[in-house]
Amino acid sequence: MRRRVKDLLARFILFLSASVSVFVSAAIVYILISESLSFFEVVSLWDFLTDTQWTPLFTDAHYGILPLLSATLIVSGIALLVAVPAGTVLAVYLSEYAPPKLREGLKPVLELLGGVPTVIYGYFALLFVTPMLQTFMPGLNGFNMLAPGLVMGVMILPYVVSVSEDAMRAVPDTLREGAYALGFSRFHTAIRVVIPGALSGITAAYILGMSRAVGETMVVAIAAGQNPNFTLDPTEGAATMTAYIVQVSLGDLPHGSIGYQTIFAVGLTLFLITLLFNIAGFWLRRRFREVY
Repeated sequence: MRRRVKDLLARFILFLSASVSVFVSAAIVYILISESLSFFEVVSLWDFLTDTQWTPLFTDAHYGILPLLSATLIVSGIALLVAVPAGTVLAVYLSEYAPPKLREGLKPVLELLGGVPTVIYGYFALLFVTPMLQTFMPGLNGFNMLAPGLVMGVMILPYVVSVSEDAMRAVPDTLREGAYALGFSRFHTAIRVVIPGALSGITAAYILGMSRAVGETMVVAIAAGQNPNFTLDPTEGAATMTAYIVQVSLGDLPHGSIGYQTIFAVGLTLFLITLLFNIAGFWLRRRFREVY
């Protein structure tokens, strides 16, 4: 009887712990949707999605999300252009080439990059990377999307490397041995056997890195600027969605005003983008997953 009571108590505690995360997620979605519905009662969804100006706090107010959305995607795209190739190469090296002692020492060092506060990355992009880029690009603005994009690529590198390397290490050694028996070199084994076998996990690493880059706040708030600017030029400054949320949250907007509700409209857009990335990652994992 005592063992049965302990078992039921343990099940109840575990169920309660799991329910907390579900409740918090549902509460976040409810707040975003309820506040955003109040916003869209004043602003049409068409104007929100198509207007190229974002000036919700000005007298001549415009509520087009495109300037914030374009800046977010450009900075995240630059980060992925850095993290995906570099992370994949490092993951292949750690999985297929590095000696065990070197792997055990190098991987924790890479993962330490994920523990650096993002404020430090932001000032590193503003005070070091931007002046360095200006020596090669004299016309580069002090606030631009290129520098924070490059720094964010380094920042999300541990996520890409760690998850990709774990997926590659999970590929059975029998596949490698079979490739070696057919005369494959170590490089061709990694490219033609290991990477295709770990493609679902590698894809998950890319999606995780992209979600992390889209939701990053302090790096872009410090180094990319606070001006909503609809441009595709990464050398110019522009405000991302997260930077705008930080900027407005620190202001003195009255609760329930249209300017205050823009925070939730932008947050809901960011939530939907991240959700789409996660759904795409889930589909790709199921589509390319290899079961051994």
